[in-house]
Amino acid sequence: MSSLFPALVDGPGDRVALRFGDRSLTYGALAGAAGALAGRLRGAGRVAVWATPELETAVAVPGALLAGVAAVPLNPKSGEKELAHILSDSAPALVLVAPGAELPPVLDHLERVVVDVSASGALPEVAAGAEDPALVVYTSGTTGPPKGAVLPRRALTTTLDALADAWQWTGADVLVHGLPLFHVHGLVLGVLGPLRRGGSLRHLGRFSPEGVARELTDGATMLFGVPTMYHRLAEALPTDPGLAKALGRARLLVSGSAALPVHDHERIAAATGRRVIERYGMTETLMNTSVRADGEARAGTVGVPLPGVELRLVEEDGTRIEAYDGESVGEIQVRGPNLFTAYLNRPDATAAAFTGDGWFRTGDMAVREPDGYVRIVGRKATDLIKSGGYKIGAGEIENALLEHPGVREAAVTGEPDADLGERIVAWIVPADPQSPPGAEELADHVARRLAPHKRPRVVRYLDVLPRNDMGKIMKRALTDA
Repeated sequence: MSSLFPALVDGPGDRVALRFGDRSLTYGALAGAAGALAGRLRGAGRVAVWATPELETAVAVPGALLAGVAAVPLNPKSGEKELAHILSDSAPALVLVAPGAELPPVLDHLERVVVDVSASGALPEVAAGAEDPALVVYTSGTTGPPKGAVLPRRALTTTLDALADAWQWTGADVLVHGLPLFHVHGLVLGVLGPLRRGGSLRHLGRFSPEGVARELTDGATMLFGVPTMYHRLAEALPTDPGLAKALGRARLLVSGSAALPVHDHERIAAATGRRVIERYGMTETLMNTSVRADGEARAGTVGVPLPGVELRLVEEDGTRIEAYDGESVGEIQVRGPNLFTAYLNRPDATAAAFTGDGWFRTGDMAVREPDGYVRIVGRKATDLIKSGGYKIGAGEIENALLEHPGVREAAVTGEPDADLGERIVAWIVPADPQSPPGAEELADHVARRLAPHKRPRVVRYLDVLPRNDMGKIMKRALTDA
């Protein structure tokens, strides 16, 4: 038990551990509330957590872990069909909720346990092993229903400790974020991370530049966000000198869950003097790489493999790519203690996800720079475009397009072409819908910055790009339309 959250046992009990708006818990109060909940959950098997961005969620998950049971975070915005699948697949014994929570009818059959953040109970002695399940997190399936990735306790501890090494993360750090708590980014990194270090979390409830500025001005040292959040910060900076000053105070600005456009990276750096660092992970692997706090925060890269993580790039036939030339594109495969153990109830999918010698096939395509930095160029299924004999990553074209003043948002896909194999398609949200940049102008813009064979052959204009809850562009929604 104490191996996950040592500060609950021997940390200063009067230090604030969690703050959500005007509600907070010290480490002493959190130990009491989580201990009381753990006492109710022992032997429950798996438990669902209605993962609203509230203090109760941040008590429920540690409470389940202290009880030695696996938590299944539920996205409150999920539709009933998806929730029904997750509940049927994971078969939780009960659901943990905040007082007054309104749940959809699909959860009516489950016993509800209301999380009482004012309760007090002793921390239990639980003999949970490193390989025992800690979380079952459901992936946003691009084909078929979501799969439940079973994350063992050692994946949580090794990832959080590797990030502590890379980011020089200590108990003195105060983290601020407004991320959802049903996914790895907001829950594992954003809640369990500070608790493992003995530091503090301040959750914004709902992200806003004003909230970020307030907390960083009031002593927060780290900010976690997704690219859409950093884009909003970049947009607000020119007219908000207080925000620029607050971001400049931060020890660490971290972006993840999708690639941060280079344009936003550079705008934030120019206005604040601080560079955003990026890291790369997945539900199944937790974190694989990161720019280190003492390294160069280079736009467009996700740094180097974290301690304990092995990473290789391979060709389609499995041949390992040895070149560190910034050009040779291959699929990322990883191996290490950060990996999940299985997809719940899906031995077929689990077997297909791994090579015979234990490497996990991420489906992400990348190159390695001469100094070892990894630069992701996109997903194998949606972002790798084979055009005219070239392998082209959508990400670098999107970054180039975003540097055009007439482009507010951009996505790039490929579509079949009789001559080229695939042609490059740009999906553009113009800065001025009444006067969008022309297709030829955008093609020339990309060709000048990258290479002629990377220019878009087709441009399609939209009012908005489809995104999921984590801010990732849903490219299948574009190509299926």
